[in-house]
Amino acid sequence: MPLNHASADRDTVAKVLATVRAEGRSALTAPEGKRIADAYGIATPGEALARDADEAVAHAGAFDGPVVLKIVSPDILHKTDAGGVVVGLHTADEVRAAFDRIIANAKKYDPKARITGVQVQQMLPPGQEVIIGAVTDPTFGKVVAFGLGGVLVEVLKDVTFRLAPVAEDEAASMLDSIGAAEILRGVRGAPAVDREALAEQIRRVSQLVTDFPEIAEVDLNPVIATPEGALAADIRVILAENAPAARPKYSREEILTAMTRLMQPRSVAVIGASNEAGKIGNSVMRNLIDGGFAGDIHPVNPKADEIEGRKAHASVLDIPGEVDVAVFAIPAKFVPTALEEVGAKGIPNAVLIPSGFAETGEHELQERIVAIAREHGVRLLGPNIYGYYSPWQDLCATFCTPYDVKGPVALTSQSGGIGMAILGFARTTKTGVSAIVGLGNKSDIDEDDLLTYFGEDPNTKCIAMHLEDLKDGRAFVEAARETVPKKPIVVLKAGRTSAGAKAAGSHTGALAGDDAVYDDILRQAGVIRAPGLHEMLEYARALPVLPTPQGENVVIITGAGGSGVLLSDACVDNGLRLMEIPDDLDEAFMRYIPPFGAAGNPIDITGGEPPSTYEATIRLGLEDPRVHALILGYWHTIVTPPMVFAELTARVVAEARAKGIHKPVVASLAGDTEVEAASAYLFERGVVAYPYTTEQPVAALGAKYRWARAAGLLPADG
Repeated sequence: MPLNHASADRDTVAKVLATVRAEGRSALTAPEGKRIADAYGIATPGEALARDADEAVAHAGAFDGPVVLKIVSPDILHKTDAGGVVVGLHTADEVRAAFDRIIANAKKYDPKARITGVQVQQMLPPGQEVIIGAVTDPTFGKVVAFGLGGVLVEVLKDVTFRLAPVAEDEAASMLDSIGAAEILRGVRGAPAVDREALAEQIRRVSQLVTDFPEIAEVDLNPVIATPEGALAADIRVILAENAPAARPKYSREEILTAMTRLMQPRSVAVIGASNEAGKIGNSVMRNLIDGGFAGDIHPVNPKADEIEGRKAHASVLDIPGEVDVAVFAIPAKFVPTALEEVGAKGIPNAVLIPSGFAETGEHELQERIVAIAREHGVRLLGPNIYGYYSPWQDLCATFCTPYDVKGPVALTSQSGGIGMAILGFARTTKTGVSAIVGLGNKSDIDEDDLLTYFGEDPNTKCIAMHLEDLKDGRAFVEAARETVPKKPIVVLKAGRTSAGAKAAGSHTGALAGDDAVYDDILRQAGVIRAPGLHEMLEYARALPVLPTPQGENVVIITGAGGSGVLLSDACVDNGLRLMEIPDDLDEAFMRYIPPFGAAGNPIDITGGEPPSTYEATIRLGLEDPRVHALILGYWHTIVTPPMVFAELTARVVAEARAKGIHKPVVASLAGDTEVEAASAYLFERGVVAYPYTTEQPVAALGAKYRWARAAGLLPADG
């Protein structure tokens, strides 16, 4: 029976937790865990607590079949390590001897341990061991986990994570998200497990930790899954020592109002503006003026009357009228006083370029400016950033090199160095951007604020973010879920090799390394995760160019058999489905291919074919409604030179789009250096093309497909 709040016995759980707290403990004993499991309908085998050997024998006699004995002590968390578990006991003598041995082992393991007794548990029949658990992740809060259990959990670490609470469909999806998913369906004649029972156990655990935030970790390991059900052989519950610090919450409307004034300001003040070339305050002023910002620019410097031809003010309080953004270009120690004036002036956004805050160990100084900002209702971008670009507003509020190519890509970075790499890439590839924003220390404004804004920004078609951490993972996921149905989000998460949780008190906690949780939950939110900086930037450049696919059938047309094999491998790596070509379409392609070529998929037209063969086969692939995306593999020949291939491909694609046929087309060009210009020509005309690589165009197409699936834009039947 599915769990709901009415059927869960929350009062019982509250009383158990209160007792544990009153005794100064954080770990629950097995009987206490059993009471909580029963209260939430988490299925466990029959058990009873024995305080002496005679009781153990009596309890064992009440169960059918063999039993397991386990030490019960609030001071012994890992029972097996203490020699506190004995399995497979059949007779009264075995039970009595095991009871005595367990007590002796426990006293030897920890002479000071309080021993409540020994748990006598009905031994479960053989089945597939899995683990179900929940942890409190510092970024995402309550997270539920599922994977292979028993001894395999620590060896294989085949675990998947979701935000708690999980819905029924999300719980069911977890069963298919581990590498060993096939085992649960039954292999080599073994029967499939009861998937519904497993999914329900996951859902009940997720609801338990959602209802009781003070529960830090829950561990059901192992859960024995059989065709008849799923029972938790052991349950471990650990309480949090401290409640997490509350983070200020802003409504969607408040975020949009503040971010709109930040990204589309009518008036900007530069605090620390200077006439001296080489100073940050001068660079910011010059970029604002030279960039053509049409709004008011107010230099603030008490030691100057005029800066770069503009009247200077001693304080922002002296500026007439409203100001939307104050850009700080002064040393860190002067920021608090100036920020007080910004707050008094009613300026809603402060862009803090200076370093010298938490990143250098000055945590108190950063906390001070955050407190000042919150007192006055000022949103902070930074500190420790290069500034930001808003090209559609001709706004270059940075001390770095200007960039003014308007386009559909919004880019953010937590690092200044990565920000400059973004700038260089955009310039080299002529990528038009809607914004480039530095986030730095993220004392206030972070990715979820910008996601909320970019999700509604008509100039932004794709969002790419470099991040080292998330201040509020749940807020990010919420913003991502709002945005993904409208436009793709690409994330480069640094720190993929995190050592994980160091001092976890459960198997689940030890497995929940930062990256494992990030990976699953970003995927759950529909975010495209890039493996590296180059991939993030290329996805961001390519995704707005590619039309949204209308189905899963991908066809490769190549002039080189070797490229066709590599392109096929790349399709598998990127989750793309090569179309099984129907007979009539196969015959249609063969009309244009020489006898020594090959239809099927990939379609190998061979390398010596003239431009007409490329043109005819590409047109056929575009015009057949059963084909949903094309991958082109070009091989440089004198018969069809690179630019000839590029021009004919661009023309055929443009003609198809004029007829209302919008399919994603990507191309891999192999050849001499001429293929570079040909690739650039194609990219500018809506065909995502790369020289010297088969992996990159397919990866871009795979990213587009991942977004389309997450956004619900592909038909269910593919």
